[in-house]
Amino acid sequence: MVATLERPVQHAQSEPRIAMTPVIEPAAVVEHVSKVFVQRPLFWRGQTKTVQAVADVSFTVGRNEIFGILGANGSGKSTLIRMLSTLLIPDSGRVEVFGYDVRRDEAQVKRLINRVSVEASFFKKLSPGENLAYALRLYGRSGSAVRDETYAVLDRLGIARDKVGEPLEQLSRGMQQKVAIARALLTSPVLLLLDEPTTGLDPRSKLDVQRFVRELREGHDATILLCTHDMAEAEALCDRVAIVEKGKLAALDTVDGLKRTFAPTIGHPEPSLEDIFIHLTGRSLEDDEEASDE
Repeated sequence: MVATLERPVQHAQSEPRIAMTPVIEPAAVVEHVSKVFVQRPLFWRGQTKTVQAVADVSFTVGRNEIFGILGANGSGKSTLIRMLSTLLIPDSGRVEVFGYDVRRDEAQVKRLINRVSVEASFFKKLSPGENLAYALRLYGRSGSAVRDETYAVLDRLGIARDKVGEPLEQLSRGMQQKVAIARALLTSPVLLLLDEPTTGLDPRSKLDVQRFVRELREGHDATILLCTHDMAEAEALCDRVAIVEKGKLAALDTVDGLKRTFAPTIGHPEPSLEDIFIHLTGRSLEDDEEASDE
């Protein structure tokens, strides 16, 4: 028997707008999760500060769903991704991936997931091909068939054959990010965590990655959790989106559902996802990017 989870509808204006959506066979469950970071002063001078990165957040990601977590820098979205990937342990609440608890069953969770972050780590002196061959051997994959598959994936991501043998440090940051995405996709994860995966990519490369994410979901029964502040990307890819602000869940629904809900309040019959984001958070992404550059 397959369990079905439902989310309650909350109508109060001060509460997050969460749509009731049946989720059959959940891939990930985040239940009343909180995380606090303690910032200690250098040399014990000054005051110790606590930062509430995530505050009592709950959501469920369905199997084979592309689920977006949207938020500006410092909103808590990357902290959520890191807890799902076992890199951080929640202070309270429950996080499960396909029924495995991220604290109790860390090894099993790691076998089911792969994560692509905006700052991917590599052996920079090695080529893309060598980096991918090394990573795949850790998953027990090698041989000519795997090599052919690697070339095919890199080609679909727009990486030319003549770049596959060059040292990674000589390639652009955008090209390195594509290699990171290829590495994640080649391991065939059941749950793929994408943390700002297309940052630094040109528009055509973004479209290549987005197309390949769809192919991964459709062809490999993968569940995708996309963490981004790119509203156009979220609207193009995601079945549902959660908007987080200051560590709290501000809204959760399909993009169309959010538009229907907030159109009367915003005063526009067809608000964009960015209009809704600004309405809920009080800031634009341009402001956020300027602040992060200072």
